[in-house]
Amino acid sequence: MNLYNNYWWFKNAFSPEQCDRIIKMGMQENFELGDINRTNRETVEVEDTKDLFKTRNSHVSWLDEPWIYNILKKYIDAANSSAGWNYDWDWTEMLQFTKYKVGQFYDWHPDQHHYVYPEDDTNVNMRGKYRKLSTTLLLNDASEFKGGELEFHYNMKETKIAEELSSRGTLIVFPAFVYHRVREVTEGTRYSLVSWSIGAPFR
Repeated sequence: MNLYNNYWWFKNAFSPEQCDRIIKMGMQENFELGDINRTNRETVEVEDTKDLFKTRNSHVSWLDEPWIYNILKKYIDAANSSAGWNYDWDWTEMLQFTKYKVGQFYDWHPDQHHYVYPEDDTNVNMRGKYRKLSTTLLLNDASEFKGGELEFHYNMKETKIAEELSSRGTLIVFPAFVYHRVREVTEGTRYSLVSWSIGAPFR
């Protein structure tokens, strides 16, 4: 647990076998360019891609596996309660499997949008809701790559690398408004699974 740095962590939240299973599933899906704020990838122009690469360079695929949601939920609930955030949430978006190869990164950003999902969203469970809690699950050991650290920005002054995120199966939970980044990978490949849990807007 680390409230001062705005996150809560769990070691061995997922077993090595479960992590390997997720990697296998993620690699079997079609990869796409990791975007910001759900850019429509079918209409991305070359110049837009250049601008995107200034902030994010990674590839992702999407998973919708009930067994993963079930495991995540108990840890999200535990962190939400133990950390004292007590955010109301009732849905988790599709799971983002992310692959960072050498030279890839994701610069400073919050996961929380500046808007709620529209009332006509194709997924009725997301309508009128807001991102509240984020998770990052490390799927391979940090010994298999260099760089790629998850770093948090807080108090508008200080930064802190989440050193706890070093072994596969470790899960970090944090409020979606907290600024964070994935530093550039300099060797190997970093695999992770990201989720966002949503609920009614804050009052």
